[in-house]
Amino acid sequence: MRTNFPGLDRFDQAILTALSEDGRMSVADLARRIGLSKSPTQARLKRLESDGIITGYRALIDPIRLGLDHIAFVELRLTDTRETALAAFNAAVARIGEIEQVHLIAGNFDYLIKVRTRSMSEYRAVLAEKISTLPHVASSSTYVAMQAVKEDGPLGALGEGT
Repeated sequence: MRTNFPGLDRFDQAILTALSEDGRMSVADLARRIGLSKSPTQARLKRLESDGIITGYRALIDPIRLGLDHIAFVELRLTDTRETALAAFNAAVARIGEIEQVHLIAGNFDYLIKVRTRSMSEYRAVLAEKISTLPHVASSSTYVAMQAVKEDGPLGALGEGT
């Protein structure tokens, strides 16, 4: 496990790793897993929550089992990148349910978005009727994913590796 996260010791990292694998784990089970008693484990858990490191708990849904197996990544270029234009775009894009992720990019385009739909025809409708009508959109380029090779949450960085 990496130890280069400021303010997080090996127990904090073990808590995050364990909960990323099973967010429904009881505090008693968590304490056994990380090698501390229940009280200090619970205190650490509350601190990680109050510090905003743990932001919540949720069920992970398999979108493929729901028929949402078409993924497109879209590069968007805007006509205006002043703060007011970015704020208008950000507010509008947050309301589109088919969009899973939105990232402001430093590069040859302004935003990279991940769109999940049931089919190419559904994606085309989302692009034409929702994405292309967002404030300040000048152009888009679409890349369709053929296969997800790795889709880990952010805690993949806490494990062994580079």
